Amino acid sequence: MTAQPSIDTIAAIATAPGRGGIGVVRVSGPEAGTIARAICGQPLTPRRATYLPFLDGKGEVIDHGIALFFPGPHSYTGEDVLELQGHGGPVVMQMLLTRCLQAGREVGLRLAEPGEFTRRAFLNDKLDLAQAEAVADLIEASTEAAARSAARSMEGAFSEAIRALVEQVIHLRMLVEATLDFPEEEIDFLEASDARGQLDTIRTALGGVLAQARQGSLLREGLSVVLAGQPNVGKSSLLNALAGAELAIVTPIAGTTRDRVRETIQIEGIPLHIIDTAGLREDAVDEVERIGIERTWEAIGRADVVLHLIDATDYLQHGLSEIDDAIDDRLSGHLPPGAPILRVVNKIDLAPAVGAITFGGNRPHVVVANGPNPTEIWISARTGAGIDLLRHELLRVIGWQAGNEGAFLARERHLNALRSAQSHLDLAAERADQQDKALDLFAEELRLAQEHLNSITGEFTSDDLLGTIFTRFCIGK
Repeated sequence: MTAQPSIDTIAAIATAPGRGGIGVVRVSGPEAGTIARAICGQPLTPRRATYLPFLDGKGEVIDHGIALFFPGPHSYTGEDVLELQGHGGPVVMQMLLTRCLQAGREVGLRLAEPGEFTRRAFLNDKLDLAQAEAVADLIEASTEAAARSAARSMEGAFSEAIRALVEQVIHLRMLVEATLDFPEEEIDFLEASDARGQLDTIRTALGGVLAQARQGSLLREGLSVVLAGQPNVGKSSLLNALAGAELAIVTPIAGTTRDRVRETIQIEGIPLHIIDTAGLREDAVDEVERIGIERTWEAIGRADVVLHLIDATDYLQHGLSEIDDAIDDRLSGHLPPGAPILRVVNKIDLAPAVGAITFGGNRPHVVVANGPNPTEIWISARTGAGIDLLRHELLRVIGWQAGNEGAFLARERHLNALRSAQSHLDLAAERADQQDKALDLFAEELRLAQEHLNSITGEFTSDDLLGTIFTRFCIGK
C-alpha cells in the first residue's frame, strides 16, 4: 500500500483513564519536533530517552518526566513521533495534553481520533490491516492464551500465512492467464502444469489456515454458554462450581433465579461466558418469573452452547419428563444453527444406591444416547464430581484442540474472508473437473479467491471498512 502523508499533527493521551504511576501523551505528524522544542525547551536527540521538565506556555514546570522523539519513518506511525512520559494522574495528563494543543495551535495540531495512530501506521506501511487489528486485540485480550495469539498476529504470523496463500494463487493464475492468451499453442493446461494438483495444494493449505483462525476466534471472542432447565435442577450451583466462587444464590426453593446471572471463566485459555437463567416451566408463579423465563429464551437464542440440566434422581426413577422432553424439542428449534446442546444430569450425589450400579461407585461418565442429544454428562455440582469432565466436553463440542500454540487471533471478518476464498477455490476445482475445462471461469474463481485473501491484510480494502475497524480502537492508539 502506498504511504499517504498526513497534512496535520495529532496528539492524545495514550494511557488508560485513571491514576497510575506513569502516563503517556503521544504526538504524531510533521510538527512533532516543534511541539517537543516548545514543551521540553530544547531539541531532543532521536531515539534517546531524556529526563527533563515539561514546561507550560509561561515556562513554568508542569511535571518532570521522560521525553522520546522518533523521526519518521522509523516510528510506530511512520511519521515524526513524540512521547512524553510523566506521572500518571489524570489532571497532570490533561495539563500536558492541553499544553501540546496550545503549543501546536498555529501549526494545526489537533486531538487524535480513536485508532488514528494505528491507522496512520497502516497507511504508512508500518503494519498491514491484520497486524493493526491484532494491536487492538492484544490490548483487549482477556486471557493469556489470547494475548499470546494476538502477539503472534501482531508480529505478522497470520499475515505471512495469508501472503503465502496469495503467492500460490497468483502463480496458478499466471499459468492460467498465459494459456488463455496463447490458445494456439494447444497445450492441455490442466495436465501440463498440474493445475489440479496445485489447486489441491492451495485448498489444503487454506484449510489449515482456516482451522487455525477458527481456534484463534475462540480465544478472542469466547463462547456464550447458557445453563437451561427446569427450576431447582442445580443451574446456579453449576455456575458456582464452574466459576469456583459463590456467585449465584442457591436455595432448595424452586425459582430462586429470576434473571440472568453472567460470569466469565477460562478453560485452557478460552473465555467462557456462563449465563445462569431462570428455570423453564409453563406455570410461572408471578410476572417477575414470567419475564425471567422470556429472557432465558432470549439468551438461548444467542447461545453458542446450551447445557440442559436435568435432576438425576427424577431422571433415574422416571426417565425424561414431559417438561424436559419439551425443553429438548424447543431448544433444538430455538438455538442458532450449529450450536450444540449438552444434556447435563446433575445431583448424582443424591442417588448413591442407583449410582453405585449405574456409575460404578458414583463415578461420573459420558453416556452415548440416541436422538438429537447424543451426549449426556453426569455430574454433581455440589461435590464437584464430573465438573472436569464437563469442562473437557465443552471444549470438545466446540472443536477446540488442546495445546494449539499456532492459533491466529482471527476476527469474524477474517473467517468470512477465508470461507469465501475457500468457496471460490472449491468452485475452481469444479471448473477444472468439467469436460469443457472453461479456463476463463477457472481464472475468475482464482481471482475472486485472491481478492478475499487480500482483504484480510488490507491490499484491497474500502475506506468504509477502515473507518469501521479503527474507530473501535481506544483514543491514543
